[in-house]
Parts: sequence; structure tokens; C-alpha cells
Amino acid sequence: MKPLAPDQSHPIGHYRPLVLLGEGAMGQVFLCLSQDGRVAAVKRIHPGFSKDDGFRVRFRQEVEASRRVSGAYTAAVMDADPEAEAPWLASVYVAGPSLRDAIDESGPLPVQSMRRLIAGLATALSDVHRAGLIHRDLKPGNVLLTSDGPRVIDFGIARAAEGAEFTSTGTVVGSPAYMSPEQAEGKDLTPASDVFSLGTLLVMAATGQGPFTGTTAAQTLYNVVHEPPQLDGVPPEIVPVIEACLAHDPEARPTPAQLLDLVGPIDHDGPVWPAPVQQLINTQEAEVRHVLALPPPEPPPPPRKPRWPKVTAVIAAGAAVVALAVTQGLAPVEGTVIEPETRAPVAQALSIDRLRDIDPCALLEDETLGETTLQPSGYSTYLHRCRFGQGGFSSDSIDLELGVSIDRSRMNTTGEQVAGQAVLEESTSSGCNRSVASPSSPQQAITVDVSGESALCDQLTPALDLVVDKLRTEPPVQNLPDNSLARTNLCSLVDDDAVRSKLGVIQSKTAGDLSRCRIDALNGNGSVRAKLTYESSFGPNSSYRDVEPVQLDGVTGYANSRSSTCSLEWKHRDFGEAESGRTRNTIETVSVTYSPRNDKAKPCEHAKAVANSVLKNLPPAG
Repeated sequence: MKPLAPDQSHPIGHYRPLVLLGEGAMGQVFLCLSQDGRVAAVKRIHPGFSKDDGFRVRFRQEVEASRRVSGAYTAAVMDADPEAEAPWLASVYVAGPSLRDAIDESGPLPVQSMRRLIAGLATALSDVHRAGLIHRDLKPGNVLLTSDGPRVIDFGIARAAEGAEFTSTGTVVGSPAYMSPEQAEGKDLTPASDVFSLGTLLVMAATGQGPFTGTTAAQTLYNVVHEPPQLDGVPPEIVPVIEACLAHDPEARPTPAQLLDLVGPIDHDGPVWPAPVQQLINTQEAEVRHVLALPPPEPPPPPRKPRWPKVTAVIAAGAAVVALAVTQGLAPVEGTVIEPETRAPVAQALSIDRLRDIDPCALLEDETLGETTLQPSGYSTYLHRCRFGQGGFSSDSIDLELGVSIDRSRMNTTGEQVAGQAVLEESTSSGCNRSVASPSSPQQAITVDVSGESALCDQLTPALDLVVDKLRTEPPVQNLPDNSLARTNLCSLVDDDAVRSKLGVIQSKTAGDLSRCRIDALNGNGSVRAKLTYESSFGPNSSYRDVEPVQLDGVTGYANSRSSTCSLEWKHRDFGEAESGRTRNTIETVSVTYSPRNDKAKPCEHAKAVANSVLKNLPPAG
């Protein structure tokens, strides 16, 4: 670890550098604190790469794939910004020396530690390959040793640099001594290339020397392609595993899962690493605790357009060090003071009451996803939802909805996170979607979705990241008066006694989303919904449905009866142009829909009873 130079103290995205961890061909790695106190290793890419548009495209693709990698033996990607002037990537910080440093300091590993190393790295490669990635640069410097096993870092990043103008023509990015023959020859790679690299890395761990190392890089590459591996000094117990990995033919190499079978059961009694290696781990953990106990480096004067808001809060040392203790297993140290940028906690920013005030269109308006700059559709008339695109449903439109009800039993985690919250998806026959649940109301979420096949499907998690970030920093509030139903919990408007007298015992009353309340009663079920409607499509003006007027308590509603279901709608208030932001006349309406369980029941009579129970609790139209 090295102290920061003055020009290294600038924030990297939302991360504050504390010390320099190391430098390499692609950039510098810093120990950083995130805004919420988590410790991260942030790699800032060399500015030369950022001048190449092809590099940015590949970096973005590899980062998105890397976000899907999760497992016990990898360092998960937390955040990234491929579009920054100097692109960067943040991953969970792992306290421990690299395998290269451990062998240089303490010598080759004993057989028992080698077996644990093989099992851990094989598991890590399984996780990397399952995410659709090939590591391409598996070397001792990209394997860290921690108290409970190895960790693989920098998966997929080497791919982004291949072909960049910053590298020499024809250069294959990687480490010659740990390349596969096909990589050394510039051929297309498969996951089997990583298995070969694993074999070369294991020889180094067992002997202190790679199996193909020559006096020059050119000689080493020649040896990789044409010479048999030098395995002198490798313990006989692990020679079969290494020989299988180093098969010249990629098809003949074992998969990571097959490697685990070759290694066999691991004896977990005794220490993971020899005492000298464990001492290196302990030393690095202590160094990190020491760094966190120091006042943070003073950043240089901010640029004219800072990338993060002015710092206005100071939090105590315990928060930062406890975060380290959670992620790294370190003991808290008193005396740390950090100054994160002002940022609302995720639970507060995503609370349901807070989301009611938010203008959904302003969250993504003018943002660029891939090659698409988002603009609200002229067809978007919702209180808590916005459609971005030129028209209605299409593969080029994206919908953002706040507080939508989700069925957790039908959703899967993607392995990605946004602000520490798991990203969820629901399988659909067409299109794609991503959601982040509200921590305070896990059955409701912020959701983005696309209909049909679209390149925007790859951009949904970045879209959620933008939305949540804006909600935590500068949430755009809707330009609506207090009497707007956008700010109202519709379930609170339903008079339970009045509904019970008509529909029987109420079995449940739940939020369908921020603009809807669902009612399930003994004799039927229904919903109350508030929405924005163009005047030209409301009630008698509607050209696509037959309605008839119904007199309610103080207002005229319009009923549309379809078989055994009745939908009854009335106007709550008008919108001025300044309020609606639309050129077409818009009104705020309320609708009640009811479906009885008995086919002989009169659904519109029951819908009218529910509507009147709601009307007496509505805020005045003004």
C-alpha cells in the first residue's frame, strides 16, 4: 500500500480513494470507501485505453457480464463507469496477498494447501464461465489468498484491452508465462484456455517457477506453444491434475467441475495456508485497519463540474470500520472519520411514501442507454409510471414503474446488485424486465421492462442503477397539488364497513401498485385505481367502449359492464398545462372494478357501493 499522490485523491465515481494498492499495464488499483461505508478495490483504467471507442464498448460488455459473477471464491463487482473520462470498476475488497507475493515471500505451498487452492480456483472458474465470461488473464497476481481460501479477481477485464489502439498492433493482452497455446497464437478462446492457465499457475504455486518461463517474453511464448511443460519439483500427488490442465488440445482438458472430481475430497482440518502465508494475510488486514483509522486524505480542489455532490455530512468511524468488518472479517477500530457525499439511505429513498411524490419520467429523461437517448412517450399518461419511446408498446420502448406489486415466488435474482439491493427478474415469453424491491416493502418494487426483443434488454440494470442513484441524490418531485391522488394511499380511502355490508367479509386489501388497491372479499373481488386520462378518452368521449352514466354521491360516473364484471369511472380533477406537462387536455380519474363470485349478482350495484365508500374519503378536488 502506498500513500496517494495529490492528483490521486479525487473521487472515483462515488468512491473516495484512501491508498494506492498497486499499478499494472491497464491502470491503478485503489483502496476506497463507498458512500455507504463499504470498502472497495477500485481499478481506474489507464487514460490511453479510454481514447479507444472499441475499448469502451468491450469494457462495458465485460463489466455487465462480470456483474453476473458471484461465488465464494471471486471478488464480486460492485459498480463501474465505462463512460467516465478514465473508466473504472469497483469490486469487493479482499484483504490478502496475491499468490505471487505469497510464494515470493514464503516459498512454494505444501500439498494440503495446493489441494485447497485447486478446489477454490476450479470453483471460481465455474462461476466465471457460468456467467459467459473467459478470464483470459488467470495469473498469480490475479489470485488473492485470504484466511478462508483463494479469490479470483479481474475476470474478463483483459478482453476489453485486446485490440485497443493503446496496445501494439497484434498484441494479445495477458501474461505470457500463463497463457494457453491458443491464446499465445491469437486464436479464438474457449473456457478451456482458463483451465490451461490454471495448470501453469499451479506449477508456480508448487515450485515457485512457471512450467514455460523463458529468459524473454518471446521465448516464453514459444515454449507455451511448442515445448512440454517443466514439472520438476511438483509433488507427485498433484501431477495428474496439472498434466490434465496442460493438455495442448483444448478439448482434452478437464472442465472446472471435472477438476474438482480429480482433486477429490478436501480435508478441512488444520490451517488453510502455512503459517508464513497466514502472517502475510494478518499483516495486510492490520494495514487496512490502520488506514481506516487515519483521517481520509484531503482531496485537491474540486473541478468546476464535480462528479459528486458537496460533502455535507460526517459519519463516525464505527460505520466505516464495521462495514469493513462485515465484508472482510476485520475487527472494528476506533477513531476513523470519513466524509461521504450526501446521499439518502436506500431504504429511505425507495420507501413507498417517498416514491409517491416522484416524477417517473424525470428519472430517466435524456439519459442514454446503449445507443438510445430516452425521451418520455407522448402516450405516457400515468401517475407513477413512464414510457420512454416514440409510441405505444414496441421493442424500442422502455417502461419505468415505481412501487409496482411483484410476486417474489415468480422472480429470480440475476446475481447483480444496485446500491446493495438484489436485482430481480421475472421470466416472460417475450421481452425482459428488471426490478429492485423496496427494502421497507419487499412486495413492491421499481421495475423497468421492454416488450419484445430489444438491445435495451442489456441496459435494464444500468437503467435501474441510474434511477436509484437519482432517488438517493436529487429525486425529482412531481409537479402535483396536495389533492392529487398520486400522493394518496388508495387503500386508506376504502370504507371497510360500507364495503363489508355489500361484499361480505374483507379477506384482504392490498396495494396493487402506488395507484391501485386490490380488495378480495367473501362475495367477490375488486380494485380501486387512480390514473391520468386524456379528456378525449374519458367516459362518454371514449370511442372504443360503450359506457352509461351512473349518479354517484356528488359526481357523475360512467359504467362499463362486461359480462359479470363492472368498471365504473369518474373524474376527480382537471390538470392545467403546467401541471400535466402535456399539450393534450388531461384529467385525473378514479375507477372501481368489481367481479362477483356469483354469476347472478349485479356487479355495477356493488361497484357503485365501493365507489361511494371511496368518494366520501377523497381529498377535495379543489
